[in-house]
Amino acid sequence: MTTPEPADEGSDAVGPSGSYVQSLARGLEVIRVFDGEHPTLTLSDVAARARLSRATARRFLLTLVELGYVRTDGKRFALTARVLELGYNYLSSLSLPELAQPHLEVLSAEVHESTSASVLDGDDIVYVARVPVRRIMTVSINLGTRFPAFATSMGRAIVAHLPAARLDGYLDRVELTSLTSQTVATREQLAAELTRVRANGWAVVDQELEIGLRSLAVPIRDRAGAVMGAINLSAQAEGTVDAFVATTLPALQRAAADIERDVAATLSPGAAGPR
Repeated sequence: MTTPEPADEGSDAVGPSGSYVQSLARGLEVIRVFDGEHPTLTLSDVAARARLSRATARRFLLTLVELGYVRTDGKRFALTARVLELGYNYLSSLSLPELAQPHLEVLSAEVHESTSASVLDGDDIVYVARVPVRRIMTVSINLGTRFPAFATSMGRAIVAHLPAARLDGYLDRVELTSLTSQTVATREQLAAELTRVRANGWAVVDQELEIGLRSLAVPIRDRAGAVMGAINLSAQAEGTVDAFVATTLPALQRAAADIERDVAATLSPGAAGPR
């Protein structure tokens, strides 16, 4: 039995909105198949990972090469730095990174640890500002890096303050992958932790994202009081969690208050809120 070719990549297909452009969706999927583990791919690799025919994948790749988003040596393909423009335009539109960055630098200098800011995008957090002090994770964290919200201090600081209906929906659909032996394992455990985070006003994650990593986060609110993001500081898991919180939380809360003061004077409500 012959497998039918996908619809022509230039056609419009009916989608959720009635105006779904299939070619755009496929083009973005071709970009997404490249990642840290697969920085270069053959045509066959791209076709398989994007679930496209070789002919269709080839047309998309050559178009992206022509536009400057992909390079090739004739056999293998790789993204170019120009792809960063796509994410940078989004990050720049938030304004939160510009406001948070100087305060994160002051905080990092005070506590001598790495500091970051993030926003919620779907069920993940996305880093929008960062001041690294030293490499304490096996993976590099850059602007645009994503992690599952449930296993991060910033994710919990944001998710814990979602409206009840959105929080329930999140808890119903989230897949609790065991990233380490310490990672929260059940919906009930995560719900209980989020309740504590909402009551305390801060979230601490101890080696749930990566063994040896501990982080503390507080939410950032807009001038209407809605949580629009979070900031954190991360450190090696040394000593007790209580001691870590006691010695770093006051400085983190001061930085958050300073950022919120700037946000209130600059941004309209909801300018960078959870999506």
